[in-house]
This record gives sequence, structure tokens and C-alpha cells, in this order.
Amino acid sequence: MDQPRARVKRSKAGVAPDPLQRYAAKRNFAVTPEPKAQRAQPAEALGFVIQKHWATRLHYDFRLELDGVLLSWAVPKGPSFDPAEKRMAVHVEDHPVSYGSFEGTIPPRQYGAGTVIVWDRGTWEPVGDPREGMAKGKLVFRLHGEKLAGLWELVRIAKPGDRQDPWMLFKKRDEWARPLAEYDVIAALPDSVVEKPLGLLEQRQPRSAVTAAGSAVQSAAQLPGAVKAALPAALSPQLATPAQAPPTQGEWIYELKLDGYRLLARIDERGRARLITRNGHDWTAKMKPLAEAVEALGVRSAWLDGEIVVLDDKGTPNFNLLQNAFDAARTEAIRYFLFDLPFADGHDLRRVPLHARRALLKQRLDGHDSDHLRLSADFPVDPASLLHSVAQLGLEGIIAKRADAPYVSDRTNTWLKLKTSERQEFVVGGFSDRAGSTGEVGSLLLGYYDDAGVLRYAGNVGTGWNASAAAELHKKLVDLETKASPFEPGSVQPGRWSRLTLGRERWVRPSVVVEVRFAGWTPDGSVRHAVFMGVRTDKPPRTVRRERDSAVQVAAVSPNRVGSVKVSNPERIIDPSSGLKKLDLVRYYESVAEWMLPHLKARPVALVRGPTGIAGELFFQKHDDKLSISGLRELDPSYWPGHPPMLEVPTAEALVSAAQMNVIEFHTWNSTTRRIDKPDRIVFDLDPGEGVSWSRVQEAAVLTRTLLDELGLKAWLKTSGGKGLHVVVPIAARLDYDTVKAFSQAVVQHLAQTVPSRFVAKSGASNRVGKVFVDYLRNTLGATTAAAFSARARPGLGVSMPVAWEQLSALKSGAQWSIATAREYLSFQKSDPWADYWKARQTLTKAMKTLQR
Repeated sequence: MDQPRARVKRSKAGVAPDPLQRYAAKRNFAVTPEPKAQRAQPAEALGFVIQKHWATRLHYDFRLELDGVLLSWAVPKGPSFDPAEKRMAVHVEDHPVSYGSFEGTIPPRQYGAGTVIVWDRGTWEPVGDPREGMAKGKLVFRLHGEKLAGLWELVRIAKPGDRQDPWMLFKKRDEWARPLAEYDVIAALPDSVVEKPLGLLEQRQPRSAVTAAGSAVQSAAQLPGAVKAALPAALSPQLATPAQAPPTQGEWIYELKLDGYRLLARIDERGRARLITRNGHDWTAKMKPLAEAVEALGVRSAWLDGEIVVLDDKGTPNFNLLQNAFDAARTEAIRYFLFDLPFADGHDLRRVPLHARRALLKQRLDGHDSDHLRLSADFPVDPASLLHSVAQLGLEGIIAKRADAPYVSDRTNTWLKLKTSERQEFVVGGFSDRAGSTGEVGSLLLGYYDDAGVLRYAGNVGTGWNASAAAELHKKLVDLETKASPFEPGSVQPGRWSRLTLGRERWVRPSVVVEVRFAGWTPDGSVRHAVFMGVRTDKPPRTVRRERDSAVQVAAVSPNRVGSVKVSNPERIIDPSSGLKKLDLVRYYESVAEWMLPHLKARPVALVRGPTGIAGELFFQKHDDKLSISGLRELDPSYWPGHPPMLEVPTAEALVSAAQMNVIEFHTWNSTTRRIDKPDRIVFDLDPGEGVSWSRVQEAAVLTRTLLDELGLKAWLKTSGGKGLHVVVPIAARLDYDTVKAFSQAVVQHLAQTVPSRFVAKSGASNRVGKVFVDYLRNTLGATTAAAFSARARPGLGVSMPVAWEQLSALKSGAQWSIATAREYLSFQKSDPWADYWKARQTLTKAMKTLQR
């Protein structure tokens, strides 16, 4: 194998050897479609390419352009953004620059026979002299690709006498580094960037703009998206949506969730400031020192957005201290942490990306010596680690904001709040006196409004205040006392309210809002282990809603998330024969959702669940009265009278949630909800009996297709994921199940009568020894078949894969692909072999007559 220094050696004749000589010697260009060995002119912008190559084994070819050729390494496992992952990279022969755009199939018996796709491409920048780096065996460089970015390193680890030239490829620690358990770029983005271009990663996720944003920004007018506009009289703030986990797609800014009040500052053309709460109340008079500090910024015609807090002696925001500051009219201790600038200098900046708005805000705050105003810092670290640190400090949580997002006066998914414990506002609907003291509150009855405007009871809180606060609360609530409960009738009952105080509750008009920290929700909708945090005077009661699924428990913070779904017991082995884990199964279903959902949508589904894996107990599930699997949809009970509602998997989230709940297999009906009693397909399940070779199964598929062709019916093929094959015939949904089943049975009987040595029409193991049973019973009302792309609960976790008839002869088994290999296989497929399946609307009229004859 060539050593890099060989390119600068001279032959006896004084001529440098051709760096592409070994490349050319290994290939027959009359046979292979690969580019010929032609050296390119050296380029100023150096390109790089990573090609995914399924040869004898799947690997990744990592290529860097230098001196008119592509320096090349074979990386078996591919690159990783995790600096802890050191990936073997075997230095191989240089390739021509033109090879960087090559995609195709290298024919059998040629060097590297197999299929090649362009997995990533872009430009690279060497750090230091790359030729010296190659000679010394240490090459540091920066990538600007569609999937990879940031600093990387290649280090030679070869020892004297090694037959190969091994190196190690790994990610350098920078703003792009991510733990492998959190993000596996190989699994997340398996496809060709030629077939599915992504655009440069740095443009989709501008981390450089976030971490070093706006040093050259001089004015609001220079920002992209800025529009000259009059300053509006009012502005509603952007609000964050509760989330269970940090986002995994896009570039995000992470700030602390401060324990205070949201506040907007409006500065008019004359520089006068007004301080406005999130609900539009003017609090300027309450915080004159703060208003003066805002005016001293020197900003004109602007809206500022932030949070006001009071810091304790440790520098931590304290909600009670903030309340006390207002109660005692001593607001000079209030600090205003600013995090956004939606208007400035006569320009509307709401369409400007957040990172640019923050850059301008930081510029305006730099050098400002008022202790009242501070920038809400962002932290360019792993969000799971940040959450853990926040919890250690006793803070409420973090806010995740999409770096390239506009400012929207609404609750959006581009701002997310992640909490270290459950915490939210509640409306007080009643209270009880403290035992032994009729002048203090003992407990507060809590509620929230639903979408219909009904006040729902949410339990009670009886701790978190001292005697003076309890007396103040009591005084406030007594003035609001009424005779009737404001809660939904019948909701305050024993078990949801202390039995000792039931009947002694005192009802109040629901006009007081309090903030409560609690451990979670009980099944009946009450808070557990609640602690009173304070009264909220900045939020109207009617706006208080239950923040569902909002908390992220720090003890459970884990990178083992697939999309928005947290995977419990991710390391549990579900297939001892292969070592495949539950996390592998969940990630597989997420990766094939795009292909699998058309086979699932609007179709009743039966689930095969294996709570302890395929070696444990497996059970079928067709109904779910409690909808314990998030995202599954119950179908209208009228579809199948006399039975519980059937289930549908309508979305990718539902598919992933089902896998998280230990669903291994997905089986579907032959009809859809559009016409539930009229099947739109016929399934012939080729099930080999004992002693049947795989070649006989392939032969049976060909014979079945031949008969269907003679009947004028087109059929499509897929592996079963187990021992056999599925032949599927799409039909117009016009006939009932009995008619379709009778037809499929007649087809199978004809095969058994015509080729009795190969087929049997009777089920049962004893009947099909040495023969293939074509199972027509799949076409009965209520019967199901393993869906395309479904895994099978068998050793190896095979997958039911749609294939072209032309592939049949090359198939090695009905479980040729597993959850470990199926998605990689799909990344090499240029076309869908079932593309025409969805367009077929065949009728059975002619076929039935032909078969009768």
C-alpha cells in the first residue's frame, strides 16, 4: 500500500511516480464504470467526499483532495461526531478527483465490486501544511460538508511490518462535537446527498453564527430580514412550548429558565421607556430605577424582551424575593435579564434570525455599566449536561431557542422549555384553614382551565409558606369567598382532597394565580408532593392551562431518545442470538417510517409485543382501551360492530412510540377505513414446510406469479422476514371478504392440483412436509399479515422487505435483511420496486372467470 511520502520520491530517471498508478492497475476500465485514472489540476478550494460502499462489507471511503488527486482511506464504521469514537481508517490508493462524483455499481469480479453512493461532500481546509501532516502521520482539517462540519483529525497508527497503513479518524472537540449516544450521523443520515441533497450543514445549523455571532454588526438596518417600520404601541411576547427532551434537529441556543416575571420594555423615539408585562400591564411606575436603566441604554424606537428577577446571596434567581420586592415597594434590587430585541432603531427585526438579533442586543449591552440590565447568557454545551448542572444549582430548567428562527408573538415550537421538575401556575378555587389557626391558610385547592373554559380540579398544596405568608394568603382569599365551588361539579372528592378537610373547604372566586412545584401527576389528574412557590400577579387566571408532558426529570435525562420519544431500558437485549437491543429496534422504526407509513395509514393494525424480548412471552394486541401507546389512534367502533375499537398507526411518532412500548411486529388488515368491509389487496403467504429448500420457495414464488399473470393480475413481492415470501395483489375495493377469500383459495387449490409435488392447499405442519403451503387464510375478515418493513420476533430480527421480481433469484432467505441492515440496504436503492403498486386498481371479474374455466 502506498505511503504518502512515496509521492515525493524520484525514480531513477528523475521523474515522480504517477500517484494514480496503483488505482489504474487494479481496474479494468472496459468493464467498470469508475472514472479513468486522470490527474486533475490542483484546485484552490479543496474538495472532500465520503462514499458509502457496499462491497464484500459495508464501509465508508473518506477522500480528501490534494495535489490533483483524492487521498483515500477506507473507514469500516464511518465517521462520528463523538470525539471519544476513534474510527479505524485504512489508507488506500489515491483516487482521481473525478471519482468524487461517482455513484453506481462496480460489476462482479472487479476490484471493489458492489454499489457506491456519495454519502457526503463539500470542501475541506487543512490546519497547517497538509503535505507535512501526511508525511508525519498527523492531519488536522476542517470540513464543510452536507453532513459533517468542524475540526477532524487523521493520525497514523501503523507499526513496522504492517501489511496495511492504518490510521485513526476522529472528531476534534469543538462546537460541533456530540456524544454518539445522543446522535449517530451514520444512522440518522444514511442516504446519498446526490439523490437527497441537504445543503451545507453550516448553513442549515449555523453554529458559528451562534457562538461568535455578529461581531461585524453595526446597525439594525444591516441585519438580514430587517424591515423599516413604525414602532407598534403593543407587542405580545413569544412563548415557549413545554418539551420532554432537548431537540435533535437544527441549531439551538440554550439559556437558563429564570425564576421571575416576563417583562417587555418599549422605548419610544424620544428614548422614554415603558415596562410592560406579558399581559400588557404597564409596570413602569413600580420599577422606576429599572426604567431609568433601560433609557440609559441609548436605544431608540425599540422593544426589548427579557425576565426580571431578584438574586439571592448566591446569585441565584429567587421568586419569593421578587415577590417581596414588590410587596415592600423596594424594587431597586430587581435585575432585568434581556434575551431578545424584536424592534430596534426604527426597524422591525422579528424576521431576523434569533442569533443575529442577540448579536445586536449584546452589542448594545456591551460597555453598559448599569447593574440593573444584563444579557441572558447562552451556553454552547450539551443540553443534557446543562440540565444536570441546572438541577444541581436548584434552578427551574432551561430554554431552548432555534438559532435561525424569527420572533413570533405566540407559543411556538422554536422556543422550548425543559424543566428539572414539574412546575406551573394554578388557579386557586378554594382553601382550608390551618388546624389551630383560623387566620392562616392550611391548604389551597388548585385548578386549571381546559379548552372549554371549565375549571378542572388539580389537587391541593399545603406547604411552602411561612406563617406571615399563610396569613397574607388567608386575608386575600377570604375577601374572595363564595358559597359555590368554581370547579367542575363532582371533581373535588375523597381521594383527590384530604379526607380530614373534606366538607370544611371554603370556596373562592377563581381570581388568584399561584405557582407550584410538584413531583408529577397522579392518574386521576392531581399534583403529587406539591410545594407553594408564590402568587403570580402577572398572569390572568383564564390563561392557566395544564402543561402536559412538560417535565424532564434530571435523574432520567438520557441521550437515549429517538425523536421526541424517550427509550426506557434502551440497552436491554431483545434478541440474544444477534445481541440487538431495544434502542436498535426503536431507531430502526424511526429510520424506515417514511417507507413504512403508507403501508400502515388508515389500516387496522395488530401489534406483537415482547416486553422482555423475543425469548420471553409474546402477545398480540388489537385493541387498547386506555391508549397506553402515545400516538396510536382508535378507529370508529362502527367499523367492526360488536368489537372494541381497532387501532391505527397514523404517524412516525406513533410508530416509534409503539416500538418504545416493546412492539416488535406490526400486522395489518387487507382493507382500509375507507371501505373496511372491502379488501383492497390479496396476500399469498408462501410458507415452506419442513425440508423445503430456499430454492423451492423461490420457485414457488415464480409459479404463483406465473399463474397470476395468466389470470391478468399483476403481483408484487416482499420477503416475509421469516422463512418465506409474500406475494401481494392490489385490487379495487369492490368485493367483500368472503368473495376475495374464495378466489384466493381457488388460486391456491389450482396451484396444488397443477403442481402437487411443490404445493399443498391444506394448512398444518404434517400436510406441508417437503411442500410450500400458500396461505390464503390471510384474506379472511379480521386476519392480518406482517406489514412491509415490519421486524419479525424471531432470532435475527428479520424484516419484511419489498423487493422487485428481478431480485428474487439473488435472495438468500426470507429474512435476508434485519433491523441492523435494512436501512443501509434502502440507502442504496435508487427506485422503489413497489412504486406502481399504489396506482394499481385491478378487478377480479376476468380473473375469476378465467380460473373457473
